[in-house]
Amino acid sequence: MPHKTLPTLRKPVSADGGAIWDLVRACKPLDENSMYCNLIQCDHFRDTCVVAEQDGDVLGWVSAYVMPSAPDTLFVWQVAVSEQARGMGLGTKMLGHILDREDCAEVRRLQTTITRDNEASWSLFRRFSERRLGQLDSQPHFTQDDHFMGQHETEHMVTIKLPERMKKAA
Repeated sequence: MPHKTLPTLRKPVSADGGAIWDLVRACKPLDENSMYCNLIQCDHFRDTCVVAEQDGDVLGWVSAYVMPSAPDTLFVWQVAVSEQARGMGLGTKMLGHILDREDCAEVRRLQTTITRDNEASWSLFRRFSERRLGQLDSQPHFTQDDHFMGQHETEHMVTIKLPERMKKAA
């Protein structure tokens, strides 16, 4: 049965790592990283990640980081929403929650990579771009033959320029 109220959004703590790992594994077609990777994300990158929690259950997760070579760019690694929390706009809300933090005050654009067949991710980032009046662009980035030895579909770099943030910077 779907939840009726929006989960609480917060920064993760390392103790969330196991629950996040379980959530990501349940959200196909997301790449399953190691539990250790999720622990590191919760610990080292907590200021740019978010957990959606309700009644002690992790229902959503976004891992992201400000790119060291481009401090105006937030790179979104993964977005996971449990089946029971889908249809609530939770992915969009989690992305906005991160961007609205002081830790992202200098961010002017958001980037992520998406395979062409991942309709849920394309829908999420298009919706997010529209709500933020962003300009969405995509280009092949990590290609099936050049980067994945033919073992994984091409990942397209999606860039969303955030004009309201660019105005504030000017």
